[in-house]
Amino acid sequence: MNELERSTSNGDDNISVGTNHPLMLAPEQIFQRAIANHARVGIGQGEGGSKVKKSARSAEMKGYAEVIIFESPEEMIDALQKGDVDAVVRGDMSANRTMAVIKQRFSLGHLYRVALMQPKGGRMFFLAPVGVDEGTTVEEKLEFIRLSARMFSHIGLRMEVGVLSGGRIGDLGRSAEVDRTIRDAVEVERTGRAEGYSVEHCQILIEEAVRTKNLIIAPDGISGNIIFRTMHLVDGCISMGAPILNLEKVFIDTSRAKKCYTDSIALASALAIRGK
Repeated sequence: MNELERSTSNGDDNISVGTNHPLMLAPEQIFQRAIANHARVGIGQGEGGSKVKKSARSAEMKGYAEVIIFESPEEMIDALQKGDVDAVVRGDMSANRTMAVIKQRFSLGHLYRVALMQPKGGRMFFLAPVGVDEGTTVEEKLEFIRLSARMFSHIGLRMEVGVLSGGRIGDLGRSAEVDRTIRDAVEVERTGRAEGYSVEHCQILIEEAVRTKNLIIAPDGISGNIIFRTMHLVDGCISMGAPILNLEKVFIDTSRAKKCYTDSIALASALAIRGK
């Protein structure tokens, strides 16, 4: 067994990865926390935003939040900055325009987003990166883990991280690109564990990772986005939305292809801290 294989072995007696009985997140927990918080949540409405209005009414009827609809990204982000709302959901506003406003108002060079996924009949988990230009380096993947740890602590859930690569360890040597993703994933595992996080290199075996991990780190933003789109838009996996991790305020990014934003509003309310 070489050094690369030793670093990914589950038999490392010095590392306790805690994957046997991980705590998993259930939709009911999100909805119950949303009702308890009943935060003020803003949501963006683009052209022909009937589904935004229906979602807002539904969220209010279920007691998840007090919902305010915005038609301008600038007005919505202003309200978030000033504390007029506790959290916001992008809704069906333009992604490019809205993200540009966030970066400008909060002086951010780039955004770290993590999508909450619920496969049919499967466990809920967070997936990152999901932006095509995100998570290309080891340091960026580690930053996703560090930032996610704060969110997991806020919702009272132990974070179990599965880092994916482009192949199995036995595939080393078949492709320079596959080799790079494997070595990057091994380094993320090594450094993440050294920093005190429960991290495991799950190789290319996403089907196994989602059974025991609640944060999945894709090899890069392109593959993460493809995983997201395949699960959500092709197979009907539910995605409540994607919180921006490196923002002190709560912002839930959503897809305009999403049919209803009621659960996204609930997620925003669940993550919000009222009055802050």
